[in-house]
Amino acid sequence: MASPVSNTRAGMERAVSATRRRWIAGATVVAASVLLAACGGEFSRFGGPGGTVATGPQAPAAPAVSGDTLGTGSVRVALLVPQSAPGNAGAIGKALRNAAQLAVNDFRNADIQVIVKDTQGTPGGAQAAAQAAVSEGAQLIIGPLIGSSVAAAAPVARGANVPIIAFSTDVNVAGPGVYLLSFLPQNDIRRIVGYANKSGRRSFGALLPDNAYGNVVEGTFRETTASAGARVVAIERYPGDNAGIASATQRFATSAAGNADAILLPDGSGAVAAVTPVLSAGGVNPQSVKILGSGQWDSPSVRSNPFLQGAWYPAPNPAGWNKFASRYQGTFGSTPPRLATLSYDAVSLAAALTRAPAGNRYTASVLTNPSGFNGIDGIFRFTRNGQNERGLAVLEITSGGGTRVVDPAPSRFGAGS
Repeated sequence: MASPVSNTRAGMERAVSATRRRWIAGATVVAASVLLAACGGEFSRFGGPGGTVATGPQAPAAPAVSGDTLGTGSVRVALLVPQSAPGNAGAIGKALRNAAQLAVNDFRNADIQVIVKDTQGTPGGAQAAAQAAVSEGAQLIIGPLIGSSVAAAAPVARGANVPIIAFSTDVNVAGPGVYLLSFLPQNDIRRIVGYANKSGRRSFGALLPDNAYGNVVEGTFRETTASAGARVVAIERYPGDNAGIASATQRFATSAAGNADAILLPDGSGAVAAVTPVLSAGGVNPQSVKILGSGQWDSPSVRSNPFLQGAWYPAPNPAGWNKFASRYQGTFGSTPPRLATLSYDAVSLAAALTRAPAGNRYTASVLTNPSGFNGIDGIFRFTRNGQNERGLAVLEITSGGGTRVVDPAPSRFGAGS
């Protein structure tokens, strides 16, 4: 983790300017792409006379707003987060709010006001928060965090023709008007399996949890290996108990050892710690078999596992996260959770689009523009089914739990992709 950002004004300004330069919105707005300029949070557009953007008619007087607000602009965007939820969810909710504050501070000339609504971490709370946001004139809803809360808020938002950019990884809640900005497992698996195949790996095995996440990963794994012309030599699913994990891993090791030249272990730290000793005892040698992971590996507890030295996993380019985490630490005095960048990127996108006329601001055609957008975690774009695609790097775990980039994240989406 990067050290806290310098408290000097010059140091903070350099960090803020670097962040602004990263943000290029690829959406077509009034026949032009929106560029967030590197100074003062001002906006210009490509190809237009004088770099201006057409403005729409004067909006009617807005209804009164209750509660926490960020910014004083006329374009209202709601942020639905579980600030009062117990435990980790509440801590994440507060961090999402703080990240939104950073974005508003960075783009201070944007005509935006973020109205923060507490979902309490429940579907009922999310529905009430969405109703309040709509009644207070929100043109876009950012959040909620949990899939069940997104499902509860969606009918309210759709009924008011207000799109949602949510943070859930549950693709079942995505759809027209509900877009997921989260780190989806499908993107992870396509990236890491595709890269391994291009690097010469032809025979794959996968050891997966027997749950909804494992279902998504298995489907994408089979699809990706088939399209690459690779062989699947072993797939095993393990339950949640330790005895079941050990038994399933032993069966998998028997099938995969000597047959697979790449093995996918996409689960998080607890499962990885449980299965790797069994794989080693079963004859799986990470010196000859490339171990592949997912974005769940992007934590010190996973990377410190000696069995995984030399393994590959997909993640956003770490430079963007390190700069963001350093700025967050310097501003709020704590280390942000990894999901905090989602709030920053969503609010930054909303700010970028405030210069468009109201009727063309957060429409489906703008939000699903195939050129996509560039944020803290690199390029991303929303698909018409409400999911997303991301440009991810491939990282290799080095000694001491460090990483190095073995394949950089793309800087733009390819033509026709």
